[in-house]
Amino acid sequence: MIFCSFINNLTRGGIMALIVVIDDDPDIREASTVVLTAKGHEVITAANPEEGYNLVISKKPDLIILDVMMNEPDDGFFLAQRFRKENISTPIIMYTSVSKAMGMSFEVSNMVPVDEFIEKPISPDTLIEKVNKLLNK
Repeated sequence: MIFCSFINNLTRGGIMALIVVIDDDPDIREASTVVLTAKGHEVITAANPEEGYNLVISKKPDLIILDVMMNEPDDGFFLAQRFRKENISTPIIMYTSVSKAMGMSFEVSNMVPVDEFIEKPISPDTLIEKVNKLLNK
């Protein structure tokens, strides 16, 4: 595993991982980028599901981070499902504020095919912990 990480690091020019962040909130995109690039990752962002989908298809990132609610309240769910239906197995972290705002909770399932959830407001430590966990699988 260490050797694979080393090879990935070499092939990406010293960058630890390529991460796509898909969120309609520019502040969240910027904060995520700052935290992740400080740890050596390359981050590209998208402001909506279609732009995010196109980035994932063209750039083939190591990790996808997406928001539950964007243009529509369930955009993140549908996008995650679309990735899985198209056999895109890239790990997905989903940002959510729905559970706190509406008293709902989500679990990883076929309906919500993501690997981890992070509640907003996002803690930088939690973000890095979950990113590292998924990249080191």
